Amino acid sequence: MNLYKRYILPLFFGRRFYWSFVAVILLFILSYNWPALYPVAKICLWFVIAITVIDYALLFLRREGVLIQRIVSDRFSNGDTNIVKLLVTNKYHFRISIKVIDEIPVQFQRRDFSVDAVLDSDESKNITYDLRPVERGEYIFNDTNVFVKSPLQLVVRRIKSEGEQMVKVLPSYLALRQFELVAYSNNLAEAGSRKVRKIGHSLEFEQIKEYVTGDDLRSINWKATARKGGQLMVNKYTDERSQQIYCIIDKGRVMKMPFEGMSLLDYAINATLILSRVALIKQDRAGLVTFAENIGHFLPANRKASQMGHILETLYNQQTKFLESDYEKLYAHIRTRISQRSLIVLFTNFESLSGLQRQLPYIRSIARSHLVLVVFFENTELRQLTEDPAMDTESLYTKTIAEKFMYEKRLIVKELQQHGIFTILTAPQNLTVNTVNKYLELKARQAI
Repeated sequence: MNLYKRYILPLFFGRRFYWSFVAVILLFILSYNWPALYPVAKICLWFVIAITVIDYALLFLRREGVLIQRIVSDRFSNGDTNIVKLLVTNKYHFRISIKVIDEIPVQFQRRDFSVDAVLDSDESKNITYDLRPVERGEYIFNDTNVFVKSPLQLVVRRIKSEGEQMVKVLPSYLALRQFELVAYSNNLAEAGSRKVRKIGHSLEFEQIKEYVTGDDLRSINWKATARKGGQLMVNKYTDERSQQIYCIIDKGRVMKMPFEGMSLLDYAINATLILSRVALIKQDRAGLVTFAENIGHFLPANRKASQMGHILETLYNQQTKFLESDYEKLYAHIRTRISQRSLIVLFTNFESLSGLQRQLPYIRSIARSHLVLVVFFENTELRQLTEDPAMDTESLYTKTIAEKFMYEKRLIVKELQQHGIFTILTAPQNLTVNTVNKYLELKARQAI
């Protein structure tokens, strides 16, 4: 929240002023043929001048006629709708008409933003608007301009607030809060996650409780039952904890592809943030690796309270590289820095089977020591092309090529699965839910 107190007071004239002078000029022109109109034209001229002076005095004799206050968070959530509020207060003793133009950050490329409103005397009004950033970084809000008109509407006063506000656009923390709430309540199905039937018992004992219908009879604790005088008691187990979950983000050129204004890298970063938080809530340890032609950042897996802050700050400054990613360096780094068996969630993208085959030996080498989940993206625009009917020869060729690329995506999934590597092929907008679902499934199956 920032209250501006310094103002610049320029003067403009409204449309009513110009139309009034046009009418006076026409009267003077007509007075050449009808001299009787000349005195009327002079009276009208002086009347317009007098009214304009009165209007000027009404607007400018009061130093702070309008107070402006921009209420905005110091950080935005990337890819989400963020609210900006402008609190405008009328300090005049009469009703005013205003046009508000807020100088929003250049990244949004909105040069036609304006809001009209009418304020009674001493009335305050909240003007709200939405902004959806699609890239991370620093966004600068500049001045807020309010153009004020009195009921006469001849003179326009501009009240311009002088001040800048910097807002950091971070990975999608609004979606993070949603998943936090449902994860704490163990009701992830509300966020789109599905329930997975557990296979066998977890190895981590939690407590002994009374038997209720539906409990596994194999979990009956006969010693505790005897002490309770025949009341059946069962052992309750919980998911194993302190397992290591590493999100590995490919920052190579394959992640530069845009979808709905955001790059695939940004989708991967948002999913990484949420998956890490869910893992920490489930008492696992979350870590992070970024790489391109070289290894970028390495954040060892941890479950401390400060870990989410470290992950958020690390993800904030990640940028896509235009070089091909080096999977050999990634394998060497994982082999030397991650000694304990972990779930490796690799966010990348393969557009062709040959592209996968170049990197497959290194992915297989990682999978010998860790559980690897490869997450890559479905090209939804190609899918749309395959669904559209072919109306001519050119569209038939286009549809055939699109189907070929879609088929190669399915071959990539099959190739990875043949080597025991888990995969997720997903549309970018479904990435977060599908990744969290897969993590919960692997955890329920005790695959980690």
